[in-house]
Amino acid sequence: MLWLGVDPGRSGAIAFVPDRSSPWCVKLASSLGELCDSLRDAQATGSVHAILESVHSSPQMGVKSAFSFGQSFGQCEAMLVALGIPITRVSPQRWQKDLDCLTRGDKNVTKRMAAELFPDLRVTHATADALLLGIWGKTHF
Repeated sequence: MLWLGVDPGRSGAIAFVPDRSSPWCVKLASSLGELCDSLRDAQATGSVHAILESVHSSPQMGVKSAFSFGQSFGQCEAMLVALGIPITRVSPQRWQKDLDCLTRGDKNVTKRMAAELFPDLRVTHATADALLLGIWGKTHF
């Protein structure tokens, strides 16, 4: 099984977390074509399941950033649906609580945890949540 951790924020990523080998990430800043190609390649390896962070805009966001955020979420969801990849949506509060890494606004919490779990990867703020979403899927299904 290959677990896809999808952090749909504008600076988010998709993490590919296989059951038996090393994970890798693709940043959402890549073109949609490249992302679709990566997802198709993943499907060719066998069963794939996506864990999509179920997020929404916040009152602190401006109109433009809220629109961009929603657009990014919609593009991620549409790609997964179009490719027939099963999706489980999970709130940040749920997966962070389950993995014992509640951020309370401090993104360094998830970055540290992902770096500990994946010492061979260069974990960034852009990839940390996606990796942990993949781990959440792997451990909760």
